[in-house]
Amino acid sequence: MCGPHFCSMKITEDVRKYAAEQGLAEDQALVSGMQEKSKEFAEKGAEVYAKA
Repeated sequence: MCGPHFCSMKITEDVRKYAAEQGLAEDQALVSGMQEKSKEFAEKGAEVYAKA
């Protein structure tokens, strides 16, 4: 499923690349990446519709 702002194939490719760079299995990379994004979200004020 792909669109102008979303492509599942690209996301899968990015996760695999991140896992390889971090030396992690894909499932571990997902957990690690989500933890990083969660921290980033909180540091930026935890607003869903933040102004750019």
